[in-house]
Amino acid sequence: MNAPFFTRVVSVTAAALLVVAAWQSFPLLSGILLGRFAEPRSVAPRGDLAASEQSSIAIFETARDSVVFITTAERVVDPWTRNAYDVPSGSGSGFVWDELGHVVTNNHVIAAASRAIVRLADGRAFPARLVGRAPEHDLAVLHIGVGAGRPAPISVGTSRDLRVGQNVFAIGNPFGLDWTMTTGIVSALNRELPSDGGRPIRGLIQTDAAINPGNSGGPLLESAGRLIGVNTAIYSPSGGSAGIGFAVPVDTVNRVVPQLIAHGRYAPPSLGIRFDPRVDAALAGNGAAGVLVLGIDPKGPAAQAGLIPSRLTSDGRIVVGDRIVGLGDTKIDDASDLIAALERYIPGNTVDLLITRGGQQLRVAIALGSSS
Repeated sequence: MNAPFFTRVVSVTAAALLVVAAWQSFPLLSGILLGRFAEPRSVAPRGDLAASEQSSIAIFETARDSVVFITTAERVVDPWTRNAYDVPSGSGSGFVWDELGHVVTNNHVIAAASRAIVRLADGRAFPARLVGRAPEHDLAVLHIGVGAGRPAPISVGTSRDLRVGQNVFAIGNPFGLDWTMTTGIVSALNRELPSDGGRPIRGLIQTDAAINPGNSGGPLLESAGRLIGVNTAIYSPSGGSAGIGFAVPVDTVNRVVPQLIAHGRYAPPSLGIRFDPRVDAALAGNGAAGVLVLGIDPKGPAAQAGLIPSRLTSDGRIVVGDRIVGLGDTKIDDASDLIAALERYIPGNTVDLLITRGGQQLRVAIALGSSS
């Protein structure tokens, strides 16, 4: 390569670099020179909020004061000094149920707690007393002594007519970030999860509204702002929201909570019969579905309705009694079906019981009693 050509290449390259450097430096230089003349940008008109935004805001502002933040402590004993003291153990959400100071939350929020503090949206905090709990539905009721300025109870709706695709809103305190609202839809209905009570919680609402640790016990609301469920669990390999959350339906809450307030425990309806799932499972292998009546409380609803239990003859033969194959409009294949079907009623309700007796099906009206 000859020297004049090389010189020209270097000159052109240097000139190009100078142009690029000047172009990149111009905003900085102009900002320095003209900075004393800079002013805030003018704000563009926003216009009205969209109707959906206005609706979401109204739902949150109406329900917020009814939602509470619950912190718990657990009693531990120092193994060396034998002194007992409380240490923080967790937090969750809840909501005001009535004007008497009752607060509904999840049982797992307070299950291991020695004490709980309920903080209201206005910043006031109150020690809570445990009124009752129903582990089989992951529900619990606390009571706080609020005097003046009691928050309004949350508006209660129904869950029996929910449809997949409806908009829903969850309010709670995820990770301690108080009074957070997330939105989503009803993703599915009638889901099932295991419970601390030893049998599954049925009829759960599945939603993709973000539910995280700390949301437990908070309300799930519909687009009308009414309570339709209590956020209770998430499905997540990571422990954070994966778009699959579950809520106890409000129709269950509205059956269980009044009993917890009145009696401190939940007593589901009873037929006044004895049965054994192992026996039913053995018979089911022979194609005999349903729940076999093994015994009857002589003063219970089944006795008054004329049900016939199974019995043993003097020579040890089993005489099969009535088998329950339906309750109301629900088919009964096994004991779990029967228990779940009974949960839809309250003591005193009269329901139709479909039984098989001597190879024939009979329908019997029965007034449900209490398991207490």
